[in-house]
Amino acid sequence: MIIQICIGSSCHLKGSEEVVELFKKAIDKYSLNDDITLAGSFCFGKCNRTGVTVTVDDEVFTGITKENFEGFFKEKVLGKISREKE
Repeated sequence: MIIQICIGSSCHLKGSEEVVELFKKAIDKYSLNDDITLAGSFCFGKCNRTGVTVTVDDEVFTGITKENFEGFFKEKVLGKISREKE
């Protein structure tokens, strides 16, 4: 699985650095270093008023914040990995 986090100027101002750190911690917590490639990317052209734009494989999600990160990670990352292993 490839996860890309927008680190462009708009997302940077909305906390992309913090979202990157949350991803790193979650990947370590669930021992997913062999399953996930984490990368930064510049603008996806999906700027939102709040939060950061993230892609999981090629699916684009907007509005990721530290407040909604845990739910997003469990649903879109852990959920997808579980489905792929079935």
